[in-house]
Amino acid sequence: PDRFVEGKCPYCGYERARGDQCDACGRLLEPTLLIDPYCVICKSKPVIKRTKHWYFDLPMFSEKLTEYIKNNRQLPNNARNFSLNFIKEGLKPRAVTRDVTWGIPAPFPEAEGKTVYVWIEAVLGYVSATIEHFKNLGQPEKWREYWFNKNAKTLYFIGKDNIPFHVVILPALLLASHEDYNLPWNVSATEFLQFKGEKASKSQKIGIWIDEALELFPPDYWRYFLMATRPETKDTNFSWELFIEKINSDLNDTFGNFIHRTLKFINTQFNDEIPEPKCLDEDDKHVLESLKEKVENIAEEIEACKLQSAVNSVTGISRIGNHYLNEKEPWNQIKKDREKAANTIYVAAQIVKALAVVSAPFTPFAAEKLWKTLNLSGSVHEQRWSEALERLPPHHKIAKAEPLFRKIEAEEAELNERLEKIREKLSKSA
Repeated sequence: PDRFVEGKCPYCGYERARGDQCDACGRLLEPTLLIDPYCVICKSKPVIKRTKHWYFDLPMFSEKLTEYIKNNRQLPNNARNFSLNFIKEGLKPRAVTRDVTWGIPAPFPEAEGKTVYVWIEAVLGYVSATIEHFKNLGQPEKWREYWFNKNAKTLYFIGKDNIPFHVVILPALLLASHEDYNLPWNVSATEFLQFKGEKASKSQKIGIWIDEALELFPPDYWRYFLMATRPETKDTNFSWELFIEKINSDLNDTFGNFIHRTLKFINTQFNDEIPEPKCLDEDDKHVLESLKEKVENIAEEIEACKLQSAVNSVTGISRIGNHYLNEKEPWNQIKKDREKAANTIYVAAQIVKALAVVSAPFTPFAAEKLWKTLNLSGSVHEQRWSEALERLPPHHKIAKAEPLFRKIEAEEAELNERLEKIREKLSKSA
């Protein structure tokens, strides 16, 4: 029922705060806290009635929660800072029950006719889903390995409006069990992605939805863009201008261009074979050492859920490759000293191989296509991370190179027009 009541947030003044939480500032609310509340269905003013509810004593865990949050170095700053401030302002007991007919019946004595409110059973669903999964597999005790084994880590990807539920309420519920549950290891919370300065709304046609997006461009374009601009520290804003810039400049002109020019050179100048290096100079060795460092850094960034940094580091490897080719000029070297050209292209080919592996989490379809072009066995998605630094041997044959990406030639007006046509088509087929 809390979601049926909206009004002005008493903390930030947002006009459409809901009865349980404000979307603007993220504060947890009660319907009675709203200023000028109204029913979202009929717009009438709600009537307050007295009823009996069961509560979870959240304040009891303030000290333990503070200790957990301060000692968890894995938590991103936005999740840590919001949660510590939330606790500092004073936690309040949270109602566990509601007077509604749908939901899980409240299991408490004298709680007939009441159900468990969603906030408590939703986050505990992580545990119950694990239990249910292994019960269905005929291994009813195996779920414990994920929640009690101290080598197991639980990782949550959420929007910032869910921070209090995952960093405060879920740990408190697990602590309240008096069993030694693993508390959340990391809660990767993104800020909001807005569409041209407005909050996304399907009913108001604000934003682009997955089915529409895939009709416009390949999934790799969207995956790359969304991770390269992932709102990790502040709200970000989608615009066609930024999307086109990221795809054309980063994905096509930098990442795709380096790979294509390297492989095409191998096709045309070395009979589709990785050339054999004779004596690598200091520049060659430095580039290979930089590659090793970058690959290791990307692994650390992914582990820390710094996906924006990680995907931009992948593009950074491409920039190193392009700079290296521009400095060495193998198209001129081949005319004067074939051995030097062979060294250059051998090194560039190792960068391409590394890019196939490290780009796989971000642009999986392009990475798989590149893996096949390199004529390597299996799938790139079956490889260990260390495979990025396993060198392509001399005389290894590759396939004919084809561009991994295409430039977006359309401008904003044309893209908006295409989007409207796609929406019409999808609405007719719905």
